[in-house]
Amino acid sequence: MDPFGSAADLAAAVRRRELSPVEIADAYLARIDRLDPGINAFVWRNDEDVRAAAKAAEQAVTAGGPLGPFHGVPIPIKELTQVDGQPATYGSLGVSDAPRSGNEPVVTRLLDAGFLLMGRTNSPEMGLLTTTENERFGATRNPWQPAYSPGGSSGGAAAAVAAGLAPVAHASDGGGSIRVPSSCCGLVGLKPSRGRIPQPVAAWEHATVEGAITRYVRDAAALLDVMSVPDRLAWYQAPAPRRPFLDEVGAEAGRLRIGLLTASPTGMPVDPECAEAAEKTGRLLESLGHDVYPVEPAFLSEEAWTAYAQTVLDASVAAMPYDEPSLVGSQLRYRMDRAKTRDSGTYVRASLLLQEETRGVVAQWGRDFDVLLTPTIACRPPFVGSVLREAVDNPGGLRLTEMQMISFTSFCNVTGLPAISLPVHTSSGGLPIGAQLVAGPWEEAVLIRLASALEPLVGWPQRHPALE
Repeated sequence: MDPFGSAADLAAAVRRRELSPVEIADAYLARIDRLDPGINAFVWRNDEDVRAAAKAAEQAVTAGGPLGPFHGVPIPIKELTQVDGQPATYGSLGVSDAPRSGNEPVVTRLLDAGFLLMGRTNSPEMGLLTTTENERFGATRNPWQPAYSPGGSSGGAAAAVAAGLAPVAHASDGGGSIRVPSSCCGLVGLKPSRGRIPQPVAAWEHATVEGAITRYVRDAAALLDVMSVPDRLAWYQAPAPRRPFLDEVGAEAGRLRIGLLTASPTGMPVDPECAEAAEKTGRLLESLGHDVYPVEPAFLSEEAWTAYAQTVLDASVAAMPYDEPSLVGSQLRYRMDRAKTRDSGTYVRASLLLQEETRGVVAQWGRDFDVLLTPTIACRPPFVGSVLREAVDNPGGLRLTEMQMISFTSFCNVTGLPAISLPVHTSSGGLPIGAQLVAGPWEEAVLIRLASALEPLVGWPQRHPALE
């Protein structure tokens, strides 16, 4: 079994009885035993539960009944997401590790698709950092070079897939948390549209989304299909796609107008190697027949950015279900204290401003260009510990590296636009660097068509870190 193979291919091998779910689970658990001590992707394990579920999945194959599209394939869950009977500490010493009751909607959908839930992956505390390090579980390291971070907040998920500890991994994104670690670890990170994948609540003023980190575009598309089954209890949901997202893999994209942006929307400096990732992707897209040209889009005002980064996120941190607030990291306690200085009217005004300005930003898609192409992050992957140290040392000030890492990604969360990071480039030091494509509202299909056309040109699924 190839630990770097496609999850869809593993599921197909299970259905053909060429591989058993037990063999697959044992192979990944053995790799976790052997390799994860040096990576720290997993923060909680349920090996016996995985093996029992794999045995049941094997028996289901023998019985010949209907099987889900990912029957017998293991997937880890991010530490920010609740699973029945598992802890969910949000990476915080201030939250109990007692087992939770009930599954979040995305977990139910993964189970319905036949996945085996295999452990929990690391996240920064409350998901509020662009690298994956916290006081409870320590730092996750980049499998490509362990001195560097895998990014965050889904860094544990990305490190697990990059190292071949899982074929795909559940993830979530509130400012770049799927796309940033995908860029740092050489993977595919699809951030869905707002309302595409059901959530119990729409956190961070409706900016967070559930999703997955994968190596293959077809896995990203198939996972989006199974995770986006509508939720009749949700306040709202994205319009249903015209056809399954998996059918968009390899489909003709037509001739698209692709705007190229390499200057940071936040004004932060952009590393030339990150800009080159976007420019290289632009040249590849031109070779596929698309029109690629430089653009200078309008983004949110400084007032709106501040409203989101401080008013909304401070209040969101303060509202989390802590058991021991005094044990929360000092950088988050700073936000909790600052939240007390604003009244509810300030929060409502922030929310309204974000909604008003978003309309103008989104209007550029379909009018000035069809797809926006950018670097995923504005800097190379940082050293382990450096971003958390910045946050602790300067909780209320400008933190350069963290801002560089979300400069191209966070506007997608506020606007609700779908985006994907693709591992198209490698730095001079040997670290992966991604480029990001951003489509118009609910147009994940466009991203999947473009990404599936780029995958064979770049060949990223064949690139793996040298772990052994």
